[in-house]
Amino acid sequence: MERDDFHVEPAALGKRQSGSDFREFFEAEYPRLAKALFLIVGDPLEADELAQEALVRVFERWDRVHLMDSPVGYLYRTALNLNRSRLRRLASRAKHALSPSSGPDPLAGVEARDEVRRLLAALPRGQREAVVLVEWLGVGAEQAGVILGIDASTARVQLSRARRALRTRVEQDE
Repeated sequence: MERDDFHVEPAALGKRQSGSDFREFFEAEYPRLAKALFLIVGDPLEADELAQEALVRVFERWDRVHLMDSPVGYLYRTALNLNRSRLRRLASRAKHALSPSSGPDPLAGVEARDEVRRLLAALPRGQREAVVLVEWLGVGAEQAGVILGIDASTARVQLSRARRALRTRVEQDE
């Protein structure tokens, strides 16, 4: 893809949508949204799912959204919130998998904890430390950087790489 494929005019984010035709809005915004989400999540299928879900939510509220000053901004905010929710669910599952099992099937808990440990062990040390601090312990990226003795931006890079590697490994296992 060319660099211009990822360009989003800042002015376009603030423009009021002319008319109320969702189909036009979808056709204009879906490709850019999917590309932007791909850059964020690093996986084309996840990006596509997030883009579709965000557009479904906008469609459900289209009678109000098309009247907003920035329907496109609302769409992007919705997509980013969906991605954050997805990451929180993944972190919650990891926390649950690592906690002692008290459910009816102790073997399933053991297997899940073992899988999380195996996935984490496959990461390079810096990535593993960043993901555990931020996703499992709930430490912010700035604080994680302080704890690890690195810049916050480096901690965010490590975290991003760890998430991408974990996502790839989980998808390969499924």
